[in-house]
This record gives sequence, C-alpha cells and structure tokens, in this order.
Amino acid sequence: MNIAVLHLSIKIRQIKLVSFVLVIFFILHNSFFLHAQQKIASKNDIVVLLHGLGRGKSIMVPMQEQLKNDGFSVALVDYSSIGKSPDEILKDISKQVKVFIADTNNTVHFVGHSLGGLLIRAYLDSVKLPNLGKVVLIGSPSKGTPFVDRFRDAWWLKMVGPTAVLLGTDDKSFPRTLRPPYYPVGIIAGISSVINNDDFIPGEDDGIVPVESTKIEGMSDFILVKVSHSSLPKDKLVIRQTIEFLRNGKFFQEIPMQQK
Repeated sequence: MNIAVLHLSIKIRQIKLVSFVLVIFFILHNSFFLHAQQKIASKNDIVVLLHGLGRGKSIMVPMQEQLKNDGFSVALVDYSSIGKSPDEILKDISKQVKVFIADTNNTVHFVGHSLGGLLIRAYLDSVKLPNLGKVVLIGSPSKGTPFVDRFRDAWWLKMVGPTAVLLGTDDKSFPRTLRPPYYPVGIIAGISSVINNDDFIPGEDDGIVPVESTKIEGMSDFILVKVSHSSLPKDKLVIRQTIEFLRNGKFFQEIPMQQK
C-alpha cells in the first residue's frame, strides 16, 4: 500500500512538473510573439493627422482607419481652436507631436485639413525633424481666404476666436507668416458649387477656400477633387490620394474628379 501511494505521489509530481513547463513555454512563446508584433509595428511609417478649425479629431477617423489598414502607424492630434491664438494652438500640438514621435527613427509624415495644414507648416518651420517624410495639405488656405475678409467683423466669426480672424488674405494673416516648404508637400483642393459665393470668393473654391489659395511655392504635386471643404478629410478619394502621395510622392493624376 505504501509503495502504491509512493508511485501515485511521484506521478502527481511529474504531472505538476509537466504542467509547469508547459505554462512557462506558452508564456515565453506569447511574449516572443507580442514582441515580434511590436517590432514589426515599430518599423511602420508614422502619419500625424491634424483636423481643422472648430472641428474635432473624429473628422479624421476615416482617414486614420484607412491609413492603419494600409500599414501606417497613426498619431491623431486633437486640439481646441475656439478662442485660441495660433501661437497657443501651436504650443498645444507641438507638445502632442513631441510625445507621439519621441524616441523613434521611423519616417514621420504629416497630413492636415484646412487650419491643420497651416499648423503643420508652422510646426515644421520651427522644428526640423531628421526623419521627416512627406506632407499633405487638404483644403488649407495657404494664402488666406476672402471668406474671412468678407465676414471679419461678423459677430459669429469673432466668437470663433483670433485664429479664425487671422485667416484672411491681408499681409498680417497667419498663413502669410509661413515659410515655403523644404519638404515634399502634396496639395489637395476641393471644388463645390453648392453655394453661390462668387460675390466674395471669385473663381473656383470649395465653399470656404479658393483653389488658388491652397497652392504654395515649392509644392511637389497638386490635385483637384469635387468635394466641399467640410467633407474633404473623410472623402474616400481624398483619403486614397493622400495615401498615394505618402507612398510615392505624387497623386493619381489619371483619376477623374469625383462628384460630391
């Protein structure tokens, strides 16, 4: 009886030992797998996304999701623009970008809609990134917009804050303080005829920003899409064109303008 008990005890110990070894094996295996995944992710190009005036980061989520699906790592910057000066907003986004790209040698791209594009230019005027990739500006008023010139004294525009008032075409406007790009930059401009605004925005425009205002000296490529200003960052064609530029430094010129 004692011998039987002894054999049983030995078998129990053997089972426990095997179980312990298996647990350790699975822990090490999973740790290695997760480390490998993180290592692969760390090799991805990073895309920093910035929304426009008076908007939130949710407007950039469709682009964020598609970028991730296409293998990019995405940093979605959120900032408050209402009642803030350009300098105040720039300080806010600079802190966020610094955290997002800290301790990385990966290529860092930037994509901005409207004011977001101007803030990217202002940021890159003051910060030189050794791993900077490409920049896409979507509906950004790089020469200001007559829309602000027309409604500068309107109570509702003043309520938006000083940044909105500084987006006009005069020499003191925020866009006029920005330097020409030293990096590859693609420009996407929209066209919309929903509102008849020819009396204060002459020529083609997206409802807010004239097409000519989006163009800047030294731009690498330029594309027009039939999309209104507020819909630009979530439009499927715009997102596709953005990814194409980030990958190849140029847009699909053969794609016909999309009706919006």
